[in-house]
Amino acid sequence: MIEGSPLRADAQRNRARILDAAETVFAEFGTRASTEEVARRAGLAIGTVFRHFPTKDDLLAAIMKRLLAQLVEDAGERDLFAFFGHVVAQAAAKKTAVDLLAGSGIDIRVPDAVGHLSDAVGRLLTQAQDAGAVDASVRLPEVMALLASLCQGALHGGWDDHLQARTLTVVFAGLKGC
Repeated sequence: MIEGSPLRADAQRNRARILDAAETVFAEFGTRASTEEVARRAGLAIGTVFRHFPTKDDLLAAIMKRLLAQLVEDAGERDLFAFFGHVVAQAAAKKTAVDLLAGSGIDIRVPDAVGHLSDAVGRLLTQAQDAGAVDASVRLPEVMALLASLCQGALHGGWDDHLQARTLTVVFAGLKGC
């Protein structure tokens, strides 16, 4: 695929099928997952997978970009507290490619996608501060660190609904009363 060129409708569908399958396969098998298994689950030939994603790293980067784009979209539909709750619940409920990427040792560079997420969370923070729900001294890097830490805790700790709610209550109280 030529960088920047628009994809035909069938190529867009194939790309989406590959990414859907890859998310499931990598979450299930970790870094040992094969692109052949991704192709099989997507119902496509391996050549189609490689046309879209020449390497496994390219495929992992695309998964990460898509997950981050979904988080940005989710942030646009919620306030800061609801966004925190949503993301932590997702992390606790399922292992995703994000967990795979965090421990894979693969150098995936997605600065634009991470920047978009940071911008979206920054807007939520500003809205919460303007509404008086978050102390004005709280800064975006702190909020991003809290979000990442909560997600890692929920993901690796297998937090149940009660622990998620209690932990978020403590964090939200801290954000309000800094």
